[in-house]
Order: sequence, then C-alpha cells, then structure tokens
Amino acid sequence: MAVKTLDATGLKCPQPILKVAAFIPQMQAGDILEVLADCPSFPNDIKAWAQKTGRTLLFCMDEGGGKHKAQIQF
Repeated sequence: MAVKTLDATGLKCPQPILKVAAFIPQMQAGDILEVLADCPSFPNDIKAWAQKTGRTLLFCMDEGGGKHKAQIQF
C-alpha cells in the first residue's frame, strides 16, 4: 500500500476531480490518494465522486485558509 499525493491547488471545479480521475491508472488496490485543493466546491465534489465511483473517501478536512485535504482509498 502506498500513499500518493495530488496537488490540485489553484484549480477550479471541475478540474480537481478530473485530475483525480486521471490519476486512477497510477493507483493499485489499497493505495491511498491524498488530494490537496482550494476550490470551494471540492469537499462536496469529492464526496459525490467517491460515491459515484465506489471509492472509499477516508476523510475530507478543512485545512484553513480555504484549503482542503482529502484521502481516498483505492
């Protein structure tokens, strides 16, 4: 199991989610993708994406200053 980081700061909806989707081929079963984003709609978008794709959203937290961190398990 590996933890990989995707920095999507500076990107606006829907780009952070598109970047997550594009990262899928690099992930193995059990890997965790940590996503950093500052898009205001990111928390809702990542929750909806995880439910739609059957991925496990471990958490999505507010890091302060408009930044969010989420972890998704594959």
